[in-house]
Amino acid sequence: MAEAITVARPYAEAAYKFAVEKKELSQWSKILQLAASIAEDSQMKLLVGNPRISISQLSELILDVGGKKFPSEARNLIMLMVENKRVLLLSQVSQLFEQLKAQHEGILEAKIISAFKMQNDQIDKLIDNLERKFNRKIEAQVSIDPELIGGVKVEIGDETLDASVRGKLEAMAVALKS
Repeated sequence: MAEAITVARPYAEAAYKFAVEKKELSQWSKILQLAASIAEDSQMKLLVGNPRISISQLSELILDVGGKKFPSEARNLIMLMVENKRVLLLSQVSQLFEQLKAQHEGILEAKIISAFKMQNDQIDKLIDNLERKFNRKIEAQVSIDPELIGGVKVEIGDETLDASVRGKLEAMAVALKS
């Protein structure tokens, strides 16, 4: 997976730089999400790498599905990725683009994992606290993991804030073994 991200990064960065220059970040976000969904389609995946399907046929098919939603620059990017046999990386390109876009907009993405379903006011309060701590806007995805036993775990970038019962028990176990 790391290799795919590494290969996808230059495409995402190029699209990001172009979108910033043209002030079209949200438009390019939609374009790349559409291209990724086309490339991830199960029928499309069967055609990728099929020796009976030429590069031009595959490019044409993807571009036809996207239709007028792909401006000429996006069409060029897609054709380049097809030619370089990188079309299946469109999903990673889209994800990396979204990360670059979020950084540009000063937004951090957070994963909030709770042992139990949280009320909206609890989520809002936690997000407010995180925004003050990181001094940036936070967009959060909330999920439930009963294995935490209690409390919450927050992942922002490469930082993890673990206030779960399970995390505290594991920390205690490590301390007792030392």
